[in-house]
Amino acid sequence: MEKGNVKALLPIGVFLVLYLGLGVLFEYVLGISMGFYNIPIVVIFLIALMVACFQNRKLPFDDKLVIMGRGIGDKTIVTMILIFMAAGIFVGTVGRDSAESVAYLLLSVIPAEYSVVVLFVVSCFVSLSMGTSVGTITLITPIAVAVSAASGFDMPLCVASVMGGAMFGDNLSFISDTTIAACQGQGCQMKDKFRENFKIALPAAIATLVIILVLSLGADISGTVHHEYDLIQLVPYLIVLIGGIVGINVFIVLLLGIVSGSFIMMATGATAPTDLLANMGSGAAGMFETTMVAVLVSAICALIREYGGFTALLNGIKSLFKSKKGGQLGMGLLVGAMDVATANNTVAIVMANPIAADMAKTYDITPRKTASILDTFSCVFQGVIPYGAQMLVAVSATAELGYALSAFQIIPFLFYPFLLLISSLVFIFLVPEKKVENA
Repeated sequence: MEKGNVKALLPIGVFLVLYLGLGVLFEYVLGISMGFYNIPIVVIFLIALMVACFQNRKLPFDDKLVIMGRGIGDKTIVTMILIFMAAGIFVGTVGRDSAESVAYLLLSVIPAEYSVVVLFVVSCFVSLSMGTSVGTITLITPIAVAVSAASGFDMPLCVASVMGGAMFGDNLSFISDTTIAACQGQGCQMKDKFRENFKIALPAAIATLVIILVLSLGADISGTVHHEYDLIQLVPYLIVLIGGIVGINVFIVLLLGIVSGSFIMMATGATAPTDLLANMGSGAAGMFETTMVAVLVSAICALIREYGGFTALLNGIKSLFKSKKGGQLGMGLLVGAMDVATANNTVAIVMANPIAADMAKTYDITPRKTASILDTFSCVFQGVIPYGAQMLVAVSATAELGYALSAFQIIPFLFYPFLLLISSLVFIFLVPEKKVENA
C-alpha cells in the first residue's frame, strides 16, 4: 500500500476550523442573522491555499504554480465553470417569480384539504425546474404561510413541506449547481446521474406524500388561497427540464432555455429589451462565488494530492470500510461531514469530488453512482442542519410575515430528507448491485 502524508490534509483542516468556527461565532455568539453566509468563503479558501503553498518547502513555488494550473485547467473544472455561467445567465434571463404561478394554479383547482400536498409537489417541480432549493424556498414559503393562515394547517408542517420539495428538485435538477458539480467532478452524464438518483429520490418523495396526506386528512380546514397566475413564463424551465431528461447536451439545453426565455419575457412585457442583457449579466455574476470556490478548491486539491494527502485519507477510509457497499457509505459520510462543516452542499461536493473519485476507483464504483451518492447525501445533510441557507431563509421568510418560527419547530416535519437518507441506505445495502447498475 502506498504511504500517504496526513500533514498534507492541513489546508482542509484550516478551512473547516476557520469557516465552522467563525460561522458558530457569528450565528450563535454574536447573533448575526445568516451568520454562516456573512463569512467570505472565498477568502477562507484563499487562506487554506496559502497554507498549502507554504507546505513542502522542498518543492519550488514555481512548480507549485504548475501543479495548481494543471488542477484548475482540468477539463472537468473548465466544463463545470462554463455550465455554472450558462445556468446563471438562464436564471437571470427568465427570472424566478414566474414559478409562483404553478402553486397558485394548483391551489385554485385542488380541494383545500390537499393544500400541504400541493405545497410539496409544487416545491418539487419548481426546484427541479429552477435548480435552486434556496430560490424555491424564498418563493414558496410566503405561499405556505398564507396556506397555513387561511386553512388552519400547522405552519411548521407547511414550511417543512416546502423545504422537502425544494431539496427533492435541487438533488435532481439539471441546472442545479450540486448536479453540475457532482457530474463534472466524476465525469458522468447528467442524464445517467438523474436516472441513478431518481430511483432513490422517488420512493422517498412518495413516502413523504403519503405521510403529508395522512396528516392532512385529520386537519380542520377553514379556508383556501386564491391568487392570479401566468404559466407561459414557465415554458423555458420546461424546455430545460425535458431537454435534460432526454439527454440533449447541457449547453444546447441551456441555450434553448435562454433564447426561448428571452423571447417570452420580452413578448409578455415581463422584461424590457433594454434590461435583458443586464439581467443576463446579473445572473452570471450570481455564480461568481460558486465559480471561484471551484477554482480555489481545484488548486488546493491539486497540491494536497501532490503532497500525498489524498493517499493518506484514502488509506484511512479503506481501513474503516472494507467492502464496496461500505465504500459507498464512506463517500456519503465524507460529503455529509463536509456539508455539516461548510453548510453549503455545493462546496461540500466540490471538496469531496477528488477524494470520492479516488475512492470510486478503489472500490470499483461507477461515476454515475458516485455522483449520485455525493449529491444525495449532501442534500440529506443540507436539508436538516439548522444553520443551512435553506433553513435560515425559511425562518427569515416567516419572520418577515410576522410569524415567529424556529428551526427546531420545523425539523421534526422534514420528512423528505430523513426518508431520502433511509432510501439511500436501502439502495446501498439491500438492493442488489446488478439491478441498480443495469436499470
